[in-house]
Amino acid sequence: MPLTLHEHTLFADGPIWGGVHQLSTDVESHAHDFLEVAVIGAGRGRHVTSHGEHELRHGEVLILRPGAWHGFQDCADLTVANCCLSAQALRAELAPLHNIPTLRRILWTDPMTAGTHGFATMTVDQAAADETIAEISQLEHDLATAPARPGRTLGRLITVLGILADGRPPEPATVEATIHPAVAATITRLETTPEHQWRLDELARAVNLDPAYLGRLFTQHIGVTPMNFLARVRAERAASLLAHSTLPTAQIGATVGWDDPTYFARRFRTLVGLTPSEYRLRHQAPPGKVRPATRS
Repeated sequence: MPLTLHEHTLFADGPIWGGVHQLSTDVESHAHDFLEVAVIGAGRGRHVTSHGEHELRHGEVLILRPGAWHGFQDCADLTVANCCLSAQALRAELAPLHNIPTLRRILWTDPMTAGTHGFATMTVDQAAADETIAEISQLEHDLATAPARPGRTLGRLITVLGILADGRPPEPATVEATIHPAVAATITRLETTPEHQWRLDELARAVNLDPAYLGRLFTQHIGVTPMNFLARVRAERAASLLAHSTLPTAQIGATVGWDDPTYFARRFRTLVGLTPSEYRLRHQAPPGKVRPATRS
């Protein structure tokens, strides 16, 4: 399980990582700076997040945005299959996934909604979960095979996400298959320079739209307002800096666009579930030991 690896090491050979693990010991609460999809198989254990603890079920799927944190307790032969995506790649070569409504909901909208702390969960039937775990196992094998097979790896990712998408209810007919160009341009601006003190009217002028209309359009396509999306981007960037730098927390807040240290601490806690100082300590905590799943 990629507990001590981060964006710059986990994805050194490509934007996708996968592995299957058998947990029979606790995994201390930890954070990371990439997107993780964890599929739960057979066995038992409890999942710990900012929302509390709950008993895991075969077929549960956990989605964690960069900056989210979680852990596992009281595990007994619990199978957990991880499919992890580089945050940088999600803004670049994997960005087209955003244009598929169900995947947009799974990877972006649901875990970025206000109050989720970057975490979302869904459930598929046990057969679909086992099929997904088998595909992630094959992804793990492909990643370990030399020479690299980027096409095969991407294909495995699409298959994994496709199985999970099929397990969701169909998206409403009102959901657009392709993101409106003005919304896509606004996302690019917010992700490229989150430290800028963006205002809705400024964003609207850049795409020649009325501010209220851009706000409605953005929410229709993304599920959150432009300003809430910006706040999540800032929180994810701040989480990465807290984890991988020794910069003072106040300086990190200013770097991502929150100049007031008190306001930064309050907004970060609202979005992540921990204060910046608590997050830094949680990220540096020694993780529990895990062992790879045994497969016949």
